Amino acid sequence: MKTTVKTMHKALKGSALGLAAVMSTMAMTAPAMAADFNLRAVANSNENDEDYDGLVVFKDFVESHSNGKIKVDLFIGTQLCGNGTECIQAVEDGSVDVYISTSGGAANMFPYIQVLDLPYVLPDDRTAEAVLQGDFVRELRKEILADTDNKLRLMAIGNTGGWRNFANTKRTVKQPSDMEGLKIRTVVADLPQELVKALGASPTPIPWPELYTSFQTGVVEGSKNGITDIMGMKFPEAGLKYVTLDGHAYMSALWYMNNEVFMDMPVEQRKVIVDGFRALQQATFASPKRKSIAAYEAFKKSGGKLYVPSPADKAKFQAAAAPVYTWFQENVDDGKKWFDLLQAEADKAKAKIAADDKADLM
Repeated sequence: MKTTVKTMHKALKGSALGLAAVMSTMAMTAPAMAADFNLRAVANSNENDEDYDGLVVFKDFVESHSNGKIKVDLFIGTQLCGNGTECIQAVEDGSVDVYISTSGGAANMFPYIQVLDLPYVLPDDRTAEAVLQGDFVRELRKEILADTDNKLRLMAIGNTGGWRNFANTKRTVKQPSDMEGLKIRTVVADLPQELVKALGASPTPIPWPELYTSFQTGVVEGSKNGITDIMGMKFPEAGLKYVTLDGHAYMSALWYMNNEVFMDMPVEQRKVIVDGFRALQQATFASPKRKSIAAYEAFKKSGGKLYVPSPADKAKFQAAAAPVYTWFQENVDDGKKWFDLLQAEADKAKAKIAADDKADLM
């Protein structure tokens, strides 16, 4: 793991207490004092994305609740770093303070993060959101800190686009046998490719910017995306017409911070940062739910066909995907540990949700 000397972020402190009385008379005309900490937050996306929504909430919360002692500058796009590996290393060496990646974007550095892409383990938003606010994330934080010599701190896991569903240009997919032979675009990470193979289709890694023309030319015939990404990229215009709402993977967004910068803060400011990431997390949980309403309507208006699998169909998808669990446990270091932990936390969340529902329905 690449490590370099961290760039210091503290600004000059305010005047000595002995000058406070004199300086107070100039309060109305003096310029604002510099922040004690100036954070550079990066998202390789755009201002229509859930990541941006989260960062806007984070910036507002942190700056206001720290009384200006912490300033957050947002860099949306690729001007500071261009991809997951480059940006995560930038957080480690201190040239970036906050960054968000997908699990696929960090899997080459932390293969166990692919546990978040295991299909059908997290069945719905309530379960996923409960798991991602609990001990599972704290265990991931410990592991990532250990693997980066205490340089990279996982602050929160939110959402970036809702749920991954299978979409294609050829036909309605109602059960795994309908996937047979389809060329499905995946990221380079191993686990998504294993899932596509388990379902009988052909995984085809394609860079995101090339996906539109790949649909047009038939290089690929399908993908694993959320509806907001599908409509944001105008994929129906390239021939993507069929979406099966199997919800095989929650589109997790992992938010990191330079750990030395975080630990360099007084505890009361660290509390503001932690609360700010909680506010960011809630914003990213909510944003895809709202945006997906208009996206699904636009998809249908474009001639797109939606299919919601029946419980029996969903069970077939889950059964067909079972080899992916075996692959993860056998091919990823500590894969069994992470699979068991995620499954246990999901089961715990589902039990609590069932108990809550029972109480609320009486």
